[in-house]
Order: sequence, then structure tokens, then C-alpha cells
Amino acid sequence: MKIHEYQGKELLRRFDVKVPRGIKAQSIAEVEEAVKELGLPVVIKAQIHAGGRGKGGGVKLARTPEDVQSIAKQILGMNLVTHQTGPEGRTVHTLLIEEGLKIKQEFYLGMLLDRATSKLVFMASAAGGMDIEEVAANSPEKILKEYIDPAVGMQAFQARKLAFGLGLAPELIGKATKFMLALYRAFVELDASLLEINPFLLTEDGELYALDAKVNFDDNALFRHKEFAELRDLNEEAPLEIEASKFDLNYIKLDGNIACMVNGAGLAMATMDIIKLTGGEPANFLDVGGGASQERVENAFRILLADPNVQAVLINIFGGIVRCDMVARGVVEAVRNLGVTRPIVVRLEGTNVEEGQRVLRESGLNFIVANGMKDAAEKAVAAAA
Repeated sequence: MKIHEYQGKELLRRFDVKVPRGIKAQSIAEVEEAVKELGLPVVIKAQIHAGGRGKGGGVKLARTPEDVQSIAKQILGMNLVTHQTGPEGRTVHTLLIEEGLKIKQEFYLGMLLDRATSKLVFMASAAGGMDIEEVAANSPEKILKEYIDPAVGMQAFQARKLAFGLGLAPELIGKATKFMLALYRAFVELDASLLEINPFLLTEDGELYALDAKVNFDDNALFRHKEFAELRDLNEEAPLEIEASKFDLNYIKLDGNIACMVNGAGLAMATMDIIKLTGGEPANFLDVGGGASQERVENAFRILLADPNVQAVLINIFGGIVRCDMVARGVVEAVRNLGVTRPIVVRLEGTNVEEGQRVLRESGLNFIVANGMKDAAEKAVAAAA
């Protein structure tokens, strides 16, 4: 789950992470009120769930009341296109009006789970304010890393090591250490999956700030944080993904034309891979989970077919907990109820597979039954073509 910059900063304040004074605004009148409270100059920032806002024209400095009016009218409601939004862009519904600070130097701080080591990794770089992906690709040596032992947590010596690595003056090492340890506490207590501060700012008067804040939560831990539900912005999510979440379906829309309905995330990934290896393009990731009931399958079909790019559907089910015959009956009823006309390739394996295949054969519907994943992918690619 992603949240906006202004929301992330509000959360970080609870952990004594220093952030600039800022006020959310959703109208020109609210912008003017915010400027009265903060004073000039201010930075006007578009709030969307994507990076690269500055390069796209979504972050600008306003020094005068005329600047405020002009910039706010330009950004509020604009379709902001960045390297992370794709060419379709995102509409800006909310602004963050923030006090202007005198910048001396910009750094980068980031934290996430390194799956290769099964540890959290705290990253720091003197190349702040830039696209950190480019720095990582072209100059990986500029990114310093400290791996955190889950048994003991982040230690002060690790934060100090990173602070010295950034080239901070000796009198700032203590401040930076405190700042980084506070970020670590925030990451753990918020059950975050990503926390980025870019830039981590040193001002001319020697203060350290989180000038930007990107916070993503681990969806699997949201049951511990019921209050986070109010932070969700449905304007920033794909409509089909919102619809899928209502039925506890794990759905992510992609750009291809072969819809996938699979039980289990690992099998879903493998299905998408084999579609691509066979020359096709998956239209989505969809995991119906272990309880693939008729209602669940029908809702999944409805969401899949709402994508106008879909030319064929590939159903790939491994019957372990769920029985193949139960899934087959759900598929048959869903296709009948929804009047599906696009070709459907079905691959069943596991518990009660023979009974499931019999249900499909005797349904009177034109299913394309496959034997194995490779055969299923080849038939789906041919059907979509």
C-alpha cells in the first residue's frame, strides 16, 4: 500500500524525524491559507503515487504571491507524466505547500528488505536529489549499505558509519545518527516495505531534514494498522485493482492481451513467464487463492474481461487444497452467467483432475483444455492471435 508524501511526513513526525513545515491543499483558497501560515517562499508539490514529479513539472518554488497563484493553478488538476506514471500520467488532486529551506547539500537515504540476505538494508548516498535508480545502475559504488541483523536491530555504529560515509562534518554525525535510527524505528513499527528520503537535506544553518518521504506499507501487516485504511487514495489506484480488492483477489493489471487466472502467487508468476517465453504478453497477475469458489471465480472473470485488451483467458489451476472439479464447476457457471465469448484455455492438475476435466468436456461450452503449462501457454497465445 502506497501513501502520499504529506501523509508519510506526518507519520515520520511521530518518530521525531525532522521534516519541513507543510500543509495539504486541495483548492486555490486552501493554497492561499497555507501560504499565509507558512510565509514565503514556499515549495508547491504535486501529490501523486509516483517519483520524478520535479522533472515532470510537479514541484516548483514560489517566491511571490503571484508565483503562488500561477504555479498552484498550473499544477492543481494537471495530468502529471513522469517516468513512473507511464505515458498516461496521473491527475493531481492534492498539493503539499511546504516552507522553503536554504539548501546546502542533498543526500539519499533508503530502507527496504534485501531478499537475498533476508535482512533489512539501510542505504545512503551522497548522490541525493537524483534518480537513485540511475545512480545504482551507473555508479553502484556511490550507494553505501548497512545490513541489519534482525536479532538486534540497527545499531548506532552502523548509522555513524553511514553518516561518515556521506562526508558529513564531524559536528553533524550525532544528528545524522539520531535521524537514521529514528527512520529505522519508523520502518519497523509502521510495518513498512519501503522508506525513501530523497533528498535527505542539509541546510545552510546546519539542520538535517527529510525533504521528501516515500513510505510504502506491507499489505500483509495492514491488519495490525487499521488506521492506515484512511490513508488510502483510490484516485491513485487502477479501478480494476480496486474492484478486485473488494473480493480479496490479488490482481495487478498489465499491458498484454492474455488474461491469467491462477491459484497461488508462485504459479501465477510462472504462468506469466511461460506466456512470455511462448511469445505472448500477459494482461494481468491474478491469484484467486486457495478458496476458488464459484462466486470468487465469477468475480475474477468479470474483472479480467473488463480489460478491453484481453483477447484470450488462460486458467491455470493446481488442485492441492482446492479441488479441480470444484474449480471446473465454478468456471462453467461463471462463463454461462457472464456470457463469455472470448477463448478460454484451461489447464487443471492435482486433486480430482479427471473429474474436473469431465465437467469441462460435458459443459457444452467451447473450452480449450490443455495438458501441461507449455501446452496451455501455446494454446492461449494462438487463441489470442
